[in-house]
Amino acid sequence: MAEQEKTVAKKTKKSQKKEQTLVIVESPAKAKTIEHYLGTGYVVKASMGHLIDLPKSRIAIDVENNFEPEYITVRGRAKLLKELQKDAKNSTHVFLASDPDREGEAIAWHLNHVLSEKTKADIKRIEFNEITPLAIKEAVKHPREIDEARVNAQKARRVLDRLVGYNLSPLLWKKVKNGLSAGRVQSVALRLICEREQEVENFIPEEYWTLDADFMKGRTKFTAQLTQYKDTKPELKNENAVKEIISEIQNSTCVVKDIKETEKTVRPKAPFTTSKLQQASANRLGYTSRKTMQIAQQLYEGIQIGSTRVGLITYMRTDSTRISQTAIDDVRDWISKNYPEDLPAEKIEYAVGKSAQDAHEAIRPTYVKYTPDSVKEYLTRDQHRLYSIIWERFVSCQMNNAKTKTTSVDIQAGDALFRVSASKLSHKGFYNVIKTLSSKEDVTGNLPSLKIGEEVKSDKFYPEQHFTQGPSRYTDASMVKTLEEKGIGRPSTYAPIISVLLDRYYVTRSNKQLVPTMLGKIICKILVESFPEVINEEFTSEVENDLDKVEQNQLVWNNMIGDFFGPFKKRLDEVTEKAESLKGTLDEPTDMLCEKCGKPMVKKLGRFGYFLACSGFPECHNTKSIPLAKCPRKGCNGSIVARKTKGRGKEFYGCTNYPECDFISHFKPIDVYCPKCGWFLVEKFDKKNGTYKSCINPDCDYLHSAEDSVAAETAGEIPASGEVSKE
Repeated sequence: MAEQEKTVAKKTKKSQKKEQTLVIVESPAKAKTIEHYLGTGYVVKASMGHLIDLPKSRIAIDVENNFEPEYITVRGRAKLLKELQKDAKNSTHVFLASDPDREGEAIAWHLNHVLSEKTKADIKRIEFNEITPLAIKEAVKHPREIDEARVNAQKARRVLDRLVGYNLSPLLWKKVKNGLSAGRVQSVALRLICEREQEVENFIPEEYWTLDADFMKGRTKFTAQLTQYKDTKPELKNENAVKEIISEIQNSTCVVKDIKETEKTVRPKAPFTTSKLQQASANRLGYTSRKTMQIAQQLYEGIQIGSTRVGLITYMRTDSTRISQTAIDDVRDWISKNYPEDLPAEKIEYAVGKSAQDAHEAIRPTYVKYTPDSVKEYLTRDQHRLYSIIWERFVSCQMNNAKTKTTSVDIQAGDALFRVSASKLSHKGFYNVIKTLSSKEDVTGNLPSLKIGEEVKSDKFYPEQHFTQGPSRYTDASMVKTLEEKGIGRPSTYAPIISVLLDRYYVTRSNKQLVPTMLGKIICKILVESFPEVINEEFTSEVENDLDKVEQNQLVWNNMIGDFFGPFKKRLDEVTEKAESLKGTLDEPTDMLCEKCGKPMVKKLGRFGYFLACSGFPECHNTKSIPLAKCPRKGCNGSIVARKTKGRGKEFYGCTNYPECDFISHFKPIDVYCPKCGWFLVEKFDKKNGTYKSCINPDCDYLHSAEDSVAAETAGEIPASGEVSKE
C-alpha cells in the first residue's frame, strides 16, 4: 500500500511538472502584470535585461574570424542565470517574452542558448505589442522560433559600435586625457550640437522695432500691429524711426479700412511615434527624453488600477503610425457613445514614413475606456500627464476635423495701416478631447463688432525694441526631431544618445538647451578632423539602412562589418602613428600664485571643464574654479567663479570674497563687459527673443547688439578681460 502511494505521488509530481510553463520577461513590473493575466500553471520571471553580453574590459571582437563577438555572463548576473536555468529544468515549456525589438530578440537568443543546455523543455519566443489579457494569451497561442535575422542586426550594431568606440577612445587618451570615450552615434550627435553652438556664437543680433496701438470702440479696447506705412512694409531699425511715425499719425482719424473672414480646417494629428512622443512631452510637459521613456515604460509594463493590474499603453519604441483594427473598433465605439456627431463615417488612416520599420503599432492606450480622469487617482502626477497626452492624441486622431474662423481687421491711421486678427473655433471636432495638448493659439483674442468705414479712436501707442534671433540651440525635442529626420539612430536610441552625452559631460543643459562643454568641443574637433568619413550624419544614416537590410535578410552582417572595418583600420593606424601625446600641453600657465604654497597655478582640463591647480602637485593639492569675471561691486577686488548649491548642486556664480562680498549671479558671465556701466554681460534666453546678451547690472538696460558691439570696440569702450570700470 505504501509503495502504491509513493508511485502515485511520483506520477502526481511528474504531471505537475508537465503543467508548468516558464515565461521570461525583462522587468519585474512586467512579470507581475503578465503573471496576473496567465494564472495557474505559469511561472513568470524577469531576466533584468541582458544576462549575456560583451565584456567591458576588452574589445572582445575576433576581427580575424568574421568579427565574431566573445560573449560572457554579465558580472553579477550568474546567480540569476542559474535560477532561470533551474526554473527551466522544472518546466515543460519556456516562453521567451523579452521586448519586441532587436535588443529583446538578442536577449531571447542568448537565453535560448544557455537554457537549452540545462533543460529539455520546448523553448519558444513569444511577442506582444501591448500587455493586455487578450494580447498575452494570443501570444502564448502563437509561439515562434527566434528571428535569427533580427538577432544578426543587433549583433552587427553591437560589433560596429564596439569596434568604433574601443578604437577611438585610446586616441582621445593620447590626445586629450585618460578616461575619455567616443561612440559612433553619440559622436555624430555631439558634432551637430557643436556645429549649432558655433552658429549661435557667430550670430550677431540686429536691432529692430515694432509698433502696436490700442484702439477703442466705445468702451471696448483692442490692440493692432503696424503692418504697412505709406503702402510698404515698414523697416523700423531704431527708436527714432518709430517715434517719427507716431508723431505723424497720433492725431490722425482712424477708420476701419477692411474686414476679412476666413475659415480654416484643422486636421487631427497622427498617433504618437517614439520621436513625436518625446517631442510633445518635452514641449508640453518639460520632460527630458530619458524621463519620458522611463514613465512610458511604467505605463506599458502595468499599473495597479483598483484590484486589476493593467498595461495602460502599447509598446513605446516605434516609428509607425499604424493602428490595429481592434484598436480602431474600440476607439470608434467610444467616440460614438461620447461624441457621436464627431465620429467620421470611415476610419482615418495615417501615412507611415518611408524610413519607418513599421514593426509595431503607434503608441496608444490599450483600452480607451481608461480615460485620463478615470485613472488619475492610481497614477503619479508624471504618469498621469504623459498618459493624458497619449490618450488624447490617439482618440482625437479618429475624430472629425475642427474648424476655425479668423477675422482680420485693417485700421487706417493716416499713412499707417494697423492689423488685428482674432480666431475662434466654429466647430470643435477633435478638440473636444484635447486638454493637456491644447494650445493657446487655438483661440486668440476677441474683437468688438466693427464695420468697414467705421471710425475708431486711437488710445495709446506701444513701440517695442527687438533683436533678430539667431539659430536656436538644440533642446531634447529639437534634437530628437533632427536625429529622426537625418536617420541617425532608431526610436530606442534617441533618449540614450542624449543621456550619454550628458553623463560624459560632453554636453550640459542650460535653460533646457543642450550646450557643448569645452571638453565636448575639443573631442568633437579631434574626431571630426581625424575621421570625417565616420563622424558624419550620412555614414550614420547609411549604417541604419544597412542594419535594416540585415534584419530583412538582404545583407550578411559579417560582410557589412568587413566593408567598414578595412578602411577604418587603415585610417586609424595613420592617425595613431601621427598622434603625439598632448598630455600636459593642454595645461596653460597663469600669473596667479597658489595661496597655500606660493607656486604658480596652472589651467587644467578636467571632466567637468577647465579648473586651476597648483603646479606643485602632488606636494600641493590646491585646486579652485577659474575666475569668469571681476566682481562688479565697488571696492571689491574679488572674482566671479562658478559655485554649486548644497543639496541639489545647482550651479550659480558668486564672488571669491564671500562672505565679505555676497554678490551672486544665476547667469554665467561671458567674455564681454558692458560699455555703459562696466559690469559683465551674461547670456539669457526667452521664447520671445531667443538667446541674447544683456548687462547683469539691474540698473542698466544695455542689450548687446551688432551696432553696439562694433561701436564699442571701435571706441575702445569694452574693457579688456579683468578690467572693470569702477564708475
